[in-house]
Amino acid sequence: MINIFIAIILGILAGIITGMIPSLHVNTVGIVIFSASTLLLNYISALTIASFLISIAITHAMFEFIPSITVAIPSEDTVMSIQPAHKLLFEGRAYEVIRLVSFGGYLSIVLLIIIMPFLFIILPMIYDLLKDYIGYLLIFIMCIIFIKTRGNYNIKLLSILVFLISGILGCIMLTGNVSSNISLLCMLSGLFSVSNLIYNFNSNNIIPPQKEVHSVNVDNNFKRSVFAGSISGCILGLLPGLGPAQGTMIAQGLTLNKHVTSEDFLITNSGINISDTLFSLIAIYLISNPRSAISVYVSNLISDITLAHIVFFIFISLVVVSVCCMMSIIIGDYIISHMNRVNFRKLNLILIVGITFFIFCYTFYVGGCVWYVGICYVVSIALGIMVNVLGLNKSLLMGVLIIPSILTYLGVI
Repeated sequence: MINIFIAIILGILAGIITGMIPSLHVNTVGIVIFSASTLLLNYISALTIASFLISIAITHAMFEFIPSITVAIPSEDTVMSIQPAHKLLFEGRAYEVIRLVSFGGYLSIVLLIIIMPFLFIILPMIYDLLKDYIGYLLIFIMCIIFIKTRGNYNIKLLSILVFLISGILGCIMLTGNVSSNISLLCMLSGLFSVSNLIYNFNSNNIIPPQKEVHSVNVDNNFKRSVFAGSISGCILGLLPGLGPAQGTMIAQGLTLNKHVTSEDFLITNSGINISDTLFSLIAIYLISNPRSAISVYVSNLISDITLAHIVFFIFISLVVVSVCCMMSIIIGDYIISHMNRVNFRKLNLILIVGITFFIFCYTFYVGGCVWYVGICYVVSIALGIMVNVLGLNKSLLMGVLIIPSILTYLGVI
């Protein structure tokens, strides 16, 4: 038992590191541990290794929001949170944002655990009915999103065009000879991060003093957002290959809610991210389909996963998310408290140069095609800036992942 306790602590510490460094994905640590499992199993049990992997996955999901909130560097799962988070940041509400995503994620996973018995009954049946029609289901949901898009005919047409162009970019990058890690880093940084930084470069904004907030208002909107995040995390369990960022768009389409505030959006996005992490493990037992790289590693370590294993995984997740909810607030508050006098223009320049330098260095290091990545990176930035100039919703750029997913399900690519 002491080995499992130590594994949980180490998993939390490793998850904090991977979460705070956007370019360091939790799957990178996961594959290293899994690759070394043959040696590790001589000293510790498979359940201990699984406990570490579960702990790092949950912790990473809790902490990866902090970089996207404070310095606009996205991960694949938090790209959707950048605009609403920065809107609140420049309203002096960064402390509130940290609490919204922390409590939202925590309560979503608690709600998921509460409704778990019900999910055990209905989800396998629903999955059997839908698994051959997932591509068509995604097309239907995207049609709903475009139909309810605000604006006139030209705005709707531009929205569809941007979505399709980003999808073409995604297909080119994700089906090319460049590794998926480089492709995602290049596209997501260009579309959502560097494009925003360049667009706002001449504004010379100074991050305003932040209002100290030590609690959040748990009203009906908060409760609805938590519920939407938890349920949408389950829906992703039926749509393998999609992540929380796409899930947030799907949640928008399913709820048909045209009046989502920045606060509601962040809570939902956080809830989807955290609950999807847990559900990806539960999916091993429910639908015999690991939903993430970490869950694949766990299923390979423990070949015959029983209900007892699932209950144990849920217990570990609840312990870890409880600890991380407090730690993310403490660490987030510390970072925010040191940003009050930051010159945003200088910070933008540092981030633009730093992100670009890292992308090309990483591409060169792994033997990728530098000029090919460079062209796609520039196109991604240009597309992201175009969306800003036109005043369109940045979520449209998630076509970069959704369209390749649809084409994959339809057997086209």
